[in-house]
Amino acid sequence: MIVKRLATMLVGCLLAATTVFAAEAVDPEVEKALRAKLDNPAVGLTVASVATSEMPGIYEVQFDNGPMVYATGDGAYFLIGDLFAVRSDGFVNLAEQRRDAMRVEQLATVATEDMIVFPAEGEPRTHITVFTDATCFYCQKLHQEVPALNKRGVEVRYLAYPRAGVGSPGYRQLATAWCSDSPQDTLTALKNREQVPDQVCPGNPISRQFDLGQVVGVRGTPAIITATGKMIPGYQSADDLMVTLGLN
Repeated sequence: MIVKRLATMLVGCLLAATTVFAAEAVDPEVEKALRAKLDNPAVGLTVASVATSEMPGIYEVQFDNGPMVYATGDGAYFLIGDLFAVRSDGFVNLAEQRRDAMRVEQLATVATEDMIVFPAEGEPRTHITVFTDATCFYCQKLHQEVPALNKRGVEVRYLAYPRAGVGSPGYRQLATAWCSDSPQDTLTALKNREQVPDQVCPGNPISRQFDLGQVVGVRGTPAIITATGKMIPGYQSADDLMVTLGLN
């Protein structure tokens, strides 16, 4: 019961908390030591970057196509998990803030023409990016909320995430939507469970978007990412999403 109460309190605090951390330059000798100790190409781990963390004496080590870990300056110890700061107004998940910023950077690399976009009506208030699978029930359910979101000023940007992987029936359905002359209509038809002939065109972006989803932490669909990079896993109604987005 105590653990459950603490978890509930953490969630409440994390939703409200924001902070800014100015990273200090890493001592070159420290970075050299960390790379020497933690680089392990034999198991597919290569250090991409080293940065200071908010915890004195602990460094953030980001692996290429791998996790971020927290390590001691000599590289003798590291741990995987979220780093929290204890502030006067509650607990702050510093690791999740890093992930939010990373998601914004990663999504900025995707050209709008490689998305299926349902624009806001009138003056846009914000946008959400949704990793979707046409075969997913809750993706279908969320798609029914898109007109209501558009009417309330929320642009919905779809990226593909075939849950069963590249080459699966879900992949072919998503490719069919992205390759269509009318991507919006085709995606809507597929999510309404209408029969649409496969149309998998060369050079379609589905596999790239699937890989991107894994990089930004998608583990299931729908996965909603706000304009600030916050991940909202799973389905929410338009009413609930407007509350989550602070636009109710």
